[in-house]
Amino acid sequence: MSERGTAVVENRHARRVYRSDVRAARRRMAGHVRQTPVFHTSIAGPNGPVPVTLKLEYLQHGGTFKVRGSFNALLESAGQTDQVVIASAGNAGIAAALASARLGKACTVVVPESAPHTKVAAMWSYGAEVLWHGTTYAEAYRYTSDLAAERGALQLHAYDLPAVVAGAGVLGLELEEQVRGRPPVLTAVGGGGLVAGVAAALGRRQQVVGVEPEGIPTLNAALQAGRPVDVNVSSIAADSLGANRIGDIALDIARRYGVRSLLVTDDAIAAAREYLWREFRIVVELAGATALAAVQSGAYVPAVGERPVIVLCGANTDLAVL
Repeated sequence: MSERGTAVVENRHARRVYRSDVRAARRRMAGHVRQTPVFHTSIAGPNGPVPVTLKLEYLQHGGTFKVRGSFNALLESAGQTDQVVIASAGNAGIAAALASARLGKACTVVVPESAPHTKVAAMWSYGAEVLWHGTTYAEAYRYTSDLAAERGALQLHAYDLPAVVAGAGVLGLELEEQVRGRPPVLTAVGGGGLVAGVAAALGRRQQVVGVEPEGIPTLNAALQAGRPVDVNVSSIAADSLGANRIGDIALDIARRYGVRSLLVTDDAIAAAREYLWREFRIVVELAGATALAAVQSGAYVPAVGERPVIVLCGANTDLAVL
């Protein structure tokens, strides 16, 4: 591996992510990402209507919050190289392809064989080169590391890169301005980039709650073990939340700021997505409905007078499944 490639890979954990990093990301990304709206409403809960605020992040460019992290990482490294590589089973690849196209860079996405065709097609639509390698994200990632070194390219990580986490955290700064008080914020967890970014932005000002499928408890298992650990990946939301372990940055932030982890069933996730379509004509992918599933299933019970914020984080799904 070249010295340049080594630097790209080894610097992933060079520093922690703080609110100041998120604020810098917001300034850097001005004009490149949308400030997505919020929607104050009530949803069906196990014991009746529950007041909530929905953060409509599925309306972000590319239909995913991950565009924030990709833009921040590419803008932060502007001038280093015109080539970008990333391993992704879906949304991170879409985000990297979109941001690269907007900034005039060539993007290569390495996807495992299980990557959904809908998401691969979106990568192509933004001009990315797509390479298939391995059957898991971990195998695709190892190949990407070698490819980045070979090409002298910037290697992005789907969730465990400081700039990616800080970029995602800008969503948390938006919520401070959009929502009165300091209600808890619930967001889905895969590799942890989103929950970590939001927690870095909000610190202990607001409670941040990570919601995970029972079949992919990356944060939950890490909090219990005190370190990132591998978990089996078995969930209908695996195409978006399919990381087999939490990122180091996410676990550090979760422990610093007391981020909670809640687990929900696949049935609850599927029901939450169907509910969003039936009641609001909102189309999200399964990961996008995971945080909502916690409230609807009773895994999260709001305190009296509390209106939690629920992040609907992505919309890249096959419409035929609805």
